[in-house]
Amino acid sequence: MSSPQSVRIDPAPTLGHRKAVMSLTDPHLTTLADHFGIARDYHDWKGQYIEVEEATVIAVLAGLGIDASTPELAEQACREVANRTWRRVLPGIVVLREGQEGRVDVHVNAGEWVDVHIICEDGHHRGCWQVDNWNPDRRVEGRWIGEATFGIPADLPLGYHTIVATTADHRATSTLVVSPNWLGLPRSMGSSRVWGHAVQLYSTRSRGSWGMGDLADLADLSTWAATQGADYMLVNPLHASQVASPIEPSPYLPCSRLFLNPLYVRPEIIPEFSDLDSYECSKARSAQAHAAATTETIDRDRSWDSKLPVLEAVHALGLEGSRELSYQAFRRLRGTRLVDLATWCALTEVYGNDWHEWPEGFQRPSNRAVSEFVRAHEDRVDFFMWLQWIADQQLSAAQSAGRDAGMSLGLICDMAVGVSGAGADAWMLGKLFADGVSVGSPPDAFNQAGQEWGQPPMRPDMLADMAYQPFREMVRAALRHAGGIRIDHILGLFRLWWVPAGLGPCMGTYIRYDHEAMVGILALEAYRAGALVVGEDLGTVEPWVRTYLRERGIMGTSVLWFENGEDGHPLAPEQWREYAMSSVTTHDLPPTTGYLAGDHVEVRNELGLLTESLEHERAEAARQTETWIGILRARGVLEGDDPSEEEIVLAMHRMLTQTPAKVLNVTLTDAVGDRRTQNLPGTTNEYPNWRVPLSHPDGSPMWLEEVFTDERAARLSGVMNEK
Repeated sequence: MSSPQSVRIDPAPTLGHRKAVMSLTDPHLTTLADHFGIARDYHDWKGQYIEVEEATVIAVLAGLGIDASTPELAEQACREVANRTWRRVLPGIVVLREGQEGRVDVHVNAGEWVDVHIICEDGHHRGCWQVDNWNPDRRVEGRWIGEATFGIPADLPLGYHTIVATTADHRATSTLVVSPNWLGLPRSMGSSRVWGHAVQLYSTRSRGSWGMGDLADLADLSTWAATQGADYMLVNPLHASQVASPIEPSPYLPCSRLFLNPLYVRPEIIPEFSDLDSYECSKARSAQAHAAATTETIDRDRSWDSKLPVLEAVHALGLEGSRELSYQAFRRLRGTRLVDLATWCALTEVYGNDWHEWPEGFQRPSNRAVSEFVRAHEDRVDFFMWLQWIADQQLSAAQSAGRDAGMSLGLICDMAVGVSGAGADAWMLGKLFADGVSVGSPPDAFNQAGQEWGQPPMRPDMLADMAYQPFREMVRAALRHAGGIRIDHILGLFRLWWVPAGLGPCMGTYIRYDHEAMVGILALEAYRAGALVVGEDLGTVEPWVRTYLRERGIMGTSVLWFENGEDGHPLAPEQWREYAMSSVTTHDLPPTTGYLAGDHVEVRNELGLLTESLEHERAEAARQTETWIGILRARGVLEGDDPSEEEIVLAMHRMLTQTPAKVLNVTLTDAVGDRRTQNLPGTTNEYPNWRVPLSHPDGSPMWLEEVFTDERAARLSGVMNEK
């Protein structure tokens, strides 16, 4: 630790996947790309080798705060990046698996004495020991820095611990995570197979809801599903949305993944609602009738505008006794994040939904102008905090309803892959998100033009610097009242497709994330919650990723239409994965009756989303359907020469029960014979995505009360109970 070392950056480890081999024109760009995990090449969904263009790499680096727009700046950035690790005593986080002995590098002034130990969650101290490290000292910003390596005991308990490094005049800390090697099935589920429904809650309306499905509907739906033999209810992301028009319809583009969507609150079941006087109750009934009057599409703005004055009236009544104590406990639990979310909500009512367009003084929660705003609008900020508490209580009641009716898991809550760049999380956690890039996906079978989702990606370097605290909070929030969590696009814990602004999805590239850290934290949070974890691993997937998830005890996702072997032919049910949530369809496809009819081809053609000819796509869809009908007959689950759509749907689900999958899933749309597509990937306003109500087979809207007595749904439940 005494002599200088030349500047270098070690390439990111391959970690079991194929290492990039292409070199960019500028070697410094190559170095920077490898350091930050930016793919320089990849294979697309058809197996074709694609080289990433230099402009893409430069734009992605800019999103990471690195200016490499000229060779000189790229060289300068290399020198700066090479010294980053040496500037801090400890890394932001160290993640180990249970029983794994670890190592941590410590950087202090050359020749300086340092003591390193662990403080466990329970307060116990554990010592670390120095191990050999022959890396030479490095001169950084005018001083010599030495690197020492310390061993971390292998017998630490699961949890979040603290690494402490102490010198004569300095104390530094870092987060140490010890996660389970294997998550597996939660105790409540045991080793048995389970099945459940998947529902888009907003679309599932009762006669008592306010134009869109809500948490009271979710409780009733879960109770019904339990009586049908279901063990869980998979529900779309319930993350927070805007509270001022226009409200984003997609539950997969929330303003915050840390909190709940108040649009799902049912005012009438708030205990204080009964204290409203007769006039306010009459206004509430009229408002509900107005909100429910539109049945053709889900109108979130209409629903919220009708519901908001009623919620304000209930809030104005105040709280008493244990209710006030409960609210204050919730505020303490959610801390400053809750205050920030409520402040963002109040600010949007004044300045609009995009914080980038607010006066400069309000563009960061730490600004003095924001504190002054909170003091001046104390009651309004309290209103939005109270709304989160009410939503939390009603979600808890929905979970209890399903469990009390016999479900082993209850709710499985979906966690979106990202958030709106204009939203609350981006405002609260600004430095966490990359600038000038968006999350998306490359061209694939879902959308042959690729997708750009309008979500700023989290920066891997900032996640590490922040000890993954925001990610921990997101997972914890999703599991707070649930027996399981579905991670939408779980591939995003490994790599994400970043699309530079203005270049389009085809000009994006993959960015690596520390999957060992992210999956480890996910597994630890789920273990502590006693929850099931399902990863949506569809799309362009590196083979090793599915193997890795299986080895960590995390479920994958299997969809009948896409379960094909290397020869392109459908896999026999016996060859499906055991550790997967298996279904016939998914929310990004039409319901099965619509898919059988080729609705997806016709709609995509009308909107210009096909890259192959219409005739080719029609023929391919017809061939796929005929292939599956032949398979169903061969398996003995479909009889007759001219089966009805329902008979085919029942047969497909009966075949699901012949797979080894531990978790089977039925969409509510398939249960009732709905054929309308909820979401058409790659579109925004061209198609009414996320605004399609649950419907009868003839396309007319279907009330939740009708689901409860629907014979078709009962027949499909009977098939699933044959498992």
